[in-house]
Amino acid sequence: MKELVKKIEETMDLFKVNAEAQVVKGNKAAGARARKAALELMKDLKEFRKASVADAK
Repeated sequence: MKELVKKIEETMDLFKVNAEAQVVKGNKAAGARARKAALELMKDLKEFRKASVADAK
């Protein structure tokens, strides 16, 4: 579970950097990277939810 949380944090940092580059600088490639990171983040968060519910039982 700790590894999953660390992966989520890393992906979130990557998303923040690229999203900011897109919004502030208008970098289109950074926007694509931010969207990709958002998809990975969504998958990881779903996995975290499953693991969290399993641990709670």
